Amino acid sequence: MAQVSPIIQDGILTDLQDESPVQIVVDSSDWYAWLKTASTFTFRGEEGLFTAHKERAGNRRGRAYWRAYRTWQGKLHRAYLGQSEELTLERLQSVAVVLANKGAGNGLLDVPGLGAGTRSSAEASSRARTHRRRATAAPGPHEASLPKPWLSSFPVPLTALIGREQEMRAICDLLSRPEVRLLTLTGTGGVGKTRLALAVVTELSDDFADGACFVSLAPISDPDLVVPTIAQTLDVKESGARPLQEQLQAFLKGKQMLLVLDNFEQVVTAAPRLSDLLAACPHLKLLVTSRQVLRLSAEHEFAVPPLSLPDLKHLPDPLMLSQYEAVALFIARAQAARPEFRMTHATAPAVAEICARLDGLPLAIELAAARIKLLPPQALLARLGHRLAVLTGGVRDAPARQQTLRNTIAWSYDLLTTEEQRLFRRLSVFGGRCTLEAVEAVCAALDGAKSGGSILDGTGSLVDKSLVQQIEQEGQEPRLLLLETIREYGLEALAASGEMELTRRVHAQYYLAVVEEAEPELEGPQQAMWFDRLERDLDNLRAALNGLLEPGEARERIEMALRLATALYLFWIIRAHIREGWTFLERALERSEGIAGSVRAKAFAVAGHLAGWLNDRDRGEALCQQSLALFREVGDTAGFGNAVFYLGMIAFNSGDLAAARSRYEESLVPLKEVGNKNGIAFSLLLLSMLDIFQGEYTKGRSNAEASLLLFRELGNKWGIAVSLQGMAEGFLYEGDADKAHPLLEESLALNKETGDKGNEGLVLGALGQVAFLRGDMVLARSLLEEGVTYFPDEDNVDTQGDKAWTLARLAQVVACEGDDARARTLYEQYLANVKQVDFKIYTPFHLEGLAGVVSVQGELPWAARLWGAAEALRETQGTPLPPVQRAEYERSIAITRTQLGEQAFAAAWAEGRTMTLEQVLAAQGPVTMSTTAPAGPSSIPHAAQAPTYPAGLTAREVEVLRLVAQGLSDAQVAEQLVISSRTVNWHLTSIYSKLGVSSRAAATRYALEHQVV
Repeated sequence: MAQVSPIIQDGILTDLQDESPVQIVVDSSDWYAWLKTASTFTFRGEEGLFTAHKERAGNRRGRAYWRAYRTWQGKLHRAYLGQSEELTLERLQSVAVVLANKGAGNGLLDVPGLGAGTRSSAEASSRARTHRRRATAAPGPHEASLPKPWLSSFPVPLTALIGREQEMRAICDLLSRPEVRLLTLTGTGGVGKTRLALAVVTELSDDFADGACFVSLAPISDPDLVVPTIAQTLDVKESGARPLQEQLQAFLKGKQMLLVLDNFEQVVTAAPRLSDLLAACPHLKLLVTSRQVLRLSAEHEFAVPPLSLPDLKHLPDPLMLSQYEAVALFIARAQAARPEFRMTHATAPAVAEICARLDGLPLAIELAAARIKLLPPQALLARLGHRLAVLTGGVRDAPARQQTLRNTIAWSYDLLTTEEQRLFRRLSVFGGRCTLEAVEAVCAALDGAKSGGSILDGTGSLVDKSLVQQIEQEGQEPRLLLLETIREYGLEALAASGEMELTRRVHAQYYLAVVEEAEPELEGPQQAMWFDRLERDLDNLRAALNGLLEPGEARERIEMALRLATALYLFWIIRAHIREGWTFLERALERSEGIAGSVRAKAFAVAGHLAGWLNDRDRGEALCQQSLALFREVGDTAGFGNAVFYLGMIAFNSGDLAAARSRYEESLVPLKEVGNKNGIAFSLLLLSMLDIFQGEYTKGRSNAEASLLLFRELGNKWGIAVSLQGMAEGFLYEGDADKAHPLLEESLALNKETGDKGNEGLVLGALGQVAFLRGDMVLARSLLEEGVTYFPDEDNVDTQGDKAWTLARLAQVVACEGDDARARTLYEQYLANVKQVDFKIYTPFHLEGLAGVVSVQGELPWAARLWGAAEALRETQGTPLPPVQRAEYERSIAITRTQLGEQAFAAAWAEGRTMTLEQVLAAQGPVTMSTTAPAGPSSIPHAAQAPTYPAGLTAREVEVLRLVAQGLSDAQVAEQLVISSRTVNWHLTSIYSKLGVSSRAAATRYALEHQVV
């Protein structure tokens, strides 16, 4: 009796067992049990039929899988079905549709990995993992709604993946194992590691709650840039407070994510940092592509093999030959270049040998196939054979596969015309993506400004020949990109031609011109466009700076590096590349002896400014002082004014507000002398911030309005945004939410336009304060929580301060909602971190807020100490409590004093006034009653006495006002009360604010009218 193949129809399998028909329902447990021992079956559906066979990989490794075959009009088509547990009825039906569609198209669609076949394979794999995903907790609605900018980091492949089913399955299986945290795809350049990684991520991204992130390391060669590049892709901003590595770990710690790091081989010495990431982030998995293993204890290696090749001694017929992956890839790419191409009996042997000679490397095969439009396979093989013969005497210590890839690229390079070769070499000097305009400008400078038409044609030819990729970007000019392996060959060719130094210099000159053109525009109406352009050119800016700073005596190169890094100072700051900018400037300044004084002066000033942002106050001060001396020497009045302004910012961030005010006011003199409106506006803006902090709200609004007028005149949207925010803060300090609201809305829109995430977060927090003052706690909390997310855990000193203020406001809202534990955590979170960043302006707010919370929790002595420490710090800084907070402040103090007792409360308050921040945060014990109170009347607000004094004056303020009304100077008042003149000034500022006056005479008149004297 003839053997009858088992057949599936209408969802029922019919098989002969012991010569008797047996029927099994597909998808049942009996079906999956039957598949374990079966080797073939036929499926018949509405779309047609196919025959399935159980197969194994050619190397006999891995599990068995099923593949479907169908013959249509004399051609054999196939599709991957999957392993036995994946063979659902739905899967069988979908593959039947795929095979039917293949038969309706051209005969070469049966190549595995093309069109629907690839999608069906992916669908099967996805369904096979459905049970795993169901078992994994899905992210909650809040987590799912959070922005995940890294999800858009993946380059979209423009061609289908050919073959690789077994590699895909093996890699997916490895990554599904809990013990596999780091998987490295190794192999020679051009073997297809990146393309395979992208396919794997597409397959697995849904298995990770926070998705996957793709980080290309190809543009960088400095291991120190690995962490910044990862952070940039994840939108984690850099910090001067603690290492970026720690910030990155904090960001990823709670995330279930697959992080793909592409092209790691050139930065392999940074590998230990990956171990640190894995140790700190328990739900993180890393998929790395590299030409060499990382040699880390957690590493699992997967060697990516070349594509499958036929045996040249036993070639099958063309139909079966096209099933080999290398041949299938060649056919697909050849048809892309020349649609009418077909592999025939006559050309099949040449095609097979081309693929074999290229070792099955995808990149080499693609480069070869692109030449089909000019050379038929036999002619192509002849040229390839000649090239391999010529280059067999290459260096012996290089890996064989690397030699083959280099030979392949060299062969492609030799097929170019002389003009195309020269253009290709020059393109290799560009880092990352570049515009056609940049290529034309560099070539014009090298060739003496010849016509750019040949560059346009030549670039198009290189794109056609797969040596250059054209990257489309919506709404932007397409950019050109050389694959890393091809760019490496181009750089070697450039060096061998003797053109390297000149080409690099011209490349750097071009980007220096771009940056110096951008510098004034970064303070004008087009600043958003220029910031975005510089961000897109960042890899080229890095390449230019690194080239200029290479070892060797070259004064011209160092001067260019100084000019380039200095002109980018606003970009470094606004787009959060501060440490990188500082590093470039530091390297250049070390070799700047003999450079023009004007260039060094500006570089010292900007370097000092950046050092201050990075919390290196002493270094920043020293560098700015060096710049002042040089500016005096060269007579640069505007530069001198800017350097003084930078010194003011350093003083402000360190809490020395008197020095900051002096320097801001001093900077106005030279800036006004030369008519530097941007500089004047910034000085006025910072003075307005000082005024607000020190309780001079009317004066602060006046300075902010003057700053705003100048910024509007200049079209400086970033300056406008910050001035509006400053004005709004003045109103919020006084409790006027209605006046603050429209200013903040305009500021928020401008910050979004300029891309300043830090200021955007600060404004969201201020809008949260508006909602709080209006009694909308839900909106207030939502806005403040969103605002906090715009700041990294630790960032540069300015952003750290902004985050501190936003956290204080959030904690205030949380406390009002009755969640004292959360409020306490928020206050302590900042106060623990602020010890690492010497930013004192916002510290009193947090101490006072924490005091209010712990007093409610019954820790009364500690609350009194915290209030005392805050008061002492406010006196030192000259920053009185804002009117909007005074009522709640005095209410909390009165309740705590009553519960603790006057004597114990006063003793604890006095203790706090003498403590450092570290001491008072640890001072949670009982009161030491022997503590000696400060000389003079107590400054502690007294609830029972408060109604006795008008305008909410405290007892200490009344003492000061009485002495002032008697005609005593600040120094005499200080002597009488045994306090410092600065403290007297601080009290007077508070008195003027409460009385609504602005002079000693007006305060004296008020005192007499209200019988205070």
